[in-house]
Amino acid sequence: MRLTTKGRYAVTAMLDLAMHAQSGPICLADISKRQEISLSYLEQLFARLRRAELVESVRGPGGGYLLACAPDTISVAQVIDAVDESVDATRCGGLSDCQQGDTCLTHHLWCELSDQIHGFLEGITLGQLANQQQIQQIANRQRDRLDGIDIFASAP
Repeated sequence: MRLTTKGRYAVTAMLDLAMHAQSGPICLADISKRQEISLSYLEQLFARLRRAELVESVRGPGGGYLLACAPDTISVAQVIDAVDESVDATRCGGLSDCQQGDTCLTHHLWCELSDQIHGFLEGITLGQLANQQQIQQIANRQRDRLDGIDIFASAP
């Protein structure tokens, strides 16, 4: 069982957005730099997140993305679901054809595990994550690192 890059990057980008929400609309290029995620990949993810009404786009100078609702109301599971990702512990993708077209002996066990994981992620919001001290320290480090890059880039 594993969560693919798509799900991980979507959660990371949405948490970044939640962490910087007080700054107004956040451009994807900033998230891309802070999180080291390809800008084109972020554009694909945010198209899905926008369709799921988790983010809103703001056009024009100073534009970017905003969370569509409070971080405390957006669960990690919602983000993962919005990008058509699943946390599935079965080998068959939940289709019950794990053993030459039939259900394997442990299929129901892995389905229950998948449900438990999804339930766990439903209980965690972006707001809860953003308020964790360790996560705030990481966000500060990322900001400081980029500020250092920007200072050196503008030096003669």
